[in-house]
Amino acid sequence: MALFESYERRIDQIIPVLKKYGMNTIEEAKAVCDEKGINVYDIVRKIQPICFENACWAYTVGAAIAIKKGCTKADKASEAIGEGLQAFCIPGSVADDRKVGLGHGNLAAMLLREETKCFAFLAGHESFAAAEGAIGLAIAANKVRKEPLRVILNGLGKDAAFIISRINGFTYVQTKFDYYTSELTVVKETAYSDGARGAVRCYGADDVREGVAIMHSEGVDVSITGNSTNPTRFQHPVAGTYKKECINQGKKYFSVASGGGTGRTLHPDNMGAGPASYGMTDTMGRMHSDAQFAGSSSVPAHVEMMGLIGMGNNPMVGATVAVAVAVEQSANK
Repeated sequence: MALFESYERRIDQIIPVLKKYGMNTIEEAKAVCDEKGINVYDIVRKIQPICFENACWAYTVGAAIAIKKGCTKADKASEAIGEGLQAFCIPGSVADDRKVGLGHGNLAAMLLREETKCFAFLAGHESFAAAEGAIGLAIAANKVRKEPLRVILNGLGKDAAFIISRINGFTYVQTKFDYYTSELTVVKETAYSDGARGAVRCYGADDVREGVAIMHSEGVDVSITGNSTNPTRFQHPVAGTYKKECINQGKKYFSVASGGGTGRTLHPDNMGAGPASYGMTDTMGRMHSDAQFAGSSSVPAHVEMMGLIGMGNNPMVGATVAVAVAVEQSANK
């Protein structure tokens, strides 16, 4: 029985990567992790319980590579994990073409380095995976950082932000934007838990201008857009506008677009030209992103269809950080 989804389409390029690091089978990679006391399967499942089996095995291979390379710091372990994720990309797929596996590893490494102060999930709050990714990040990254990474959610709708904050124990930050002066005011902050969850700040904006103002107020250094509801109304326009304004101010800002693919996102704007259409969501991501992932920010099946693994892009960010931190902690015991 195959260990994971699309096993036959993946295994021929996974094995050479394993052999490069002195392993012959995927089971050997798991044994390498087990020897270090790292239960990769549990770590990944806790981030997104509905992820596919191939996600758990991809991270197992990535963690084993990090161990074999002698990584003792989480940022370097993240880059090694990216090699494992890349090995799972189906040849010729959108994910393979964009080197999405390596991109996830490099993004997580960036979030673990001290120069990155604030990370934003720039996603509509209807994308529950943004919350899953934020929880994974908040709990894991600050175990190894000297200065805690600030994590925010910035999405369309104040009611949605309020609800997602209460469900997940985040801090709801209610803002008001003055369209005459372009000033953003914090009306109130309500923390729905203590600790790592409460440290995640959740914003709801009325429109793009307020969303951009929120980005400036938090000094966002790195963000990843969602690609579910309202991608053309909010996420991509906010990232693009904020990027332009950061360039004008001389501020570094790294933008990741999580979505897009070959007409498979099932948005109406992706369907008109058939399977050759990349659609508006994909096109808008190309306009502002420093790196572009493939498939949904939340839905495992859609990322699988793009040729990577069955896990949403946002929770994948959290999983990469969490597994990398586990590698560092095991190395320093």
